[in-house]
Amino acid sequence: MYQKDYILRMVEMLADMLAIILGLIKKGEYKLASVRLERIYYDMLKQDASFFRTIPEEQLISKLIEEHNFTNGHLEILALLLNTEAELKLAQRDVSVSIEYSRKALLLFDFIDKESKTYSDERINKIASIKGRIETLQRT
Repeated sequence: MYQKDYILRMVEMLADMLAIILGLIKKGEYKLASVRLERIYYDMLKQDASFFRTIPEEQLISKLIEEHNFTNGHLEILALLLNTEAELKLAQRDVSVSIEYSRKALLLFDFIDKESKTYSDERINKIASIKGRIETLQRT
């Protein structure tokens, strides 16, 4: 129970930090947003962002769970980070990378949704939003 509460607090804290980063993106401060995002990857998951970028989509979940002992909480944190990074790349007009990060975030959120014993409106909304972004970007 203690670990579950800890992970929940971490996710809530992360949501606040990501809101700040999304504000930076809206202001066009992409470099600062990127630096802060990089720092959060390491602070929250103890890995550089590049580590997660290099894992192929089809190996992402199995590699993180089997080789790095990630929990659903860790996967949710990563999904939130990847989703924010997709927003940053979209703002920078890097559509192909935005799609890549969106697909990874969607994969993680779908996995968490299937594995989780609790229903989350927020997660369902994120899944729908990411699917919409991917569909829109693939049409352009």
